[in-house]
Amino acid sequence: MLKNLFTLVLSTAMLGAAAQTGTAFIDFQKSMPRPADAVNKKADTLAKQFKAKGLEWPASHLYIRSFKYDGQLEVWVRNSDKDAYKLFKTYRVCALAGTLGPKRIEGDYQVPEGFYYINEFNPRSQYHLALGLNYPNPSDRVLSDLYKPGGDIYIHGSCVTVGCIPITDEQITELYVLAAYAKDAGQDFIPVHIFPIRYNNKKSVAYLAELVKTDAGLKRHAEVLESVYDHFEITRQLPVIMTTAGGDYVFANLSKKVPPPPKPVRKKVEHRWRNITNVAETVNEWPQFPGGNNAFLPYLEKMGKGLVPSLPEGVTKAYVQVEFIVDKDGTPTNFKVLRGVNADFDDELITLLEGMPQWKPAILQDKPVAKRFKQSFVIE
Repeated sequence: MLKNLFTLVLSTAMLGAAAQTGTAFIDFQKSMPRPADAVNKKADTLAKQFKAKGLEWPASHLYIRSFKYDGQLEVWVRNSDKDAYKLFKTYRVCALAGTLGPKRIEGDYQVPEGFYYINEFNPRSQYHLALGLNYPNPSDRVLSDLYKPGGDIYIHGSCVTVGCIPITDEQITELYVLAAYAKDAGQDFIPVHIFPIRYNNKKSVAYLAELVKTDAGLKRHAEVLESVYDHFEITRQLPVIMTTAGGDYVFANLSKKVPPPPKPVRKKVEHRWRNITNVAETVNEWPQFPGGNNAFLPYLEKMGKGLVPSLPEGVTKAYVQVEFIVDKDGTPTNFKVLRGVNADFDDELITLLEGMPQWKPAILQDKPVAKRFKQSFVIE
């Protein structure tokens, strides 16, 4: 099932307050000290810059794209859905945290890569002014850590970062005003695309090529993002971007088709197996996944979504049942697939299941014991 990447998300309580009072968004922003000062300082200057470039002020459509390795953030504008975007300005990104590649877990200091939109205007940021991004987006929610994907990703001032996109205070003042006017004109979803590199820069391309030599997943990720970069370079229009249940991006009107990811040929691996001679039939307390069933079921659901791309061609849903033993030290081991799909898929399933965290072991007469466990779940 496809989920539109631009699904409506409430931006902030402040946006809701403005809507409830019927206040124009730009007027609402001007009711607060920093945005009011920003509009007073920058509106006339921006109007003159627009005129000098033959652009109509204010822009009713804004598009932002950032290039991590190249340290640049571009601002594109237009005033109609039918118009082509035109480049207004390029800002220098002050600092970069992490490396190339998507953000997948809280605390990794990674700047996300992918397709986002502005979902928050923060006029009281400790980094002067800030524009929040909707990370994790629908793709990230499938592919990133289930419990701690991270968040609070902003374009902001002050030139410091632990995973955001920092520019100078002067630049964020301009960008904040541009975005506020676009929002005021009715652009609820201001797209922000974050690419690992600028794909027309030979030095950047060479660096990425070296980086992905041993990482097929990162290579595929960069190629998918490149297809949107190429589309915009050719058309100066943005494709409709959606996500599959497996977290892959898909495009409705892309000028350059993206081939589906190849099915990897799995190498047989040795699975964890213990010689457990004493498995309790009855126990006083059953084994418990960290966080209990309220955590185990979402864990299985995320695993099921992640395995969809590994299903055989033409299969979109599968019911599986597995059996394993939670040993007396809490280690899940001796996995068997009682109901599966095929040998390669079942082998991959066991590999993923072996990555489970330690359980709380079963208890019999106040002592931990090994206990057999069966579980069914859906791959979809």
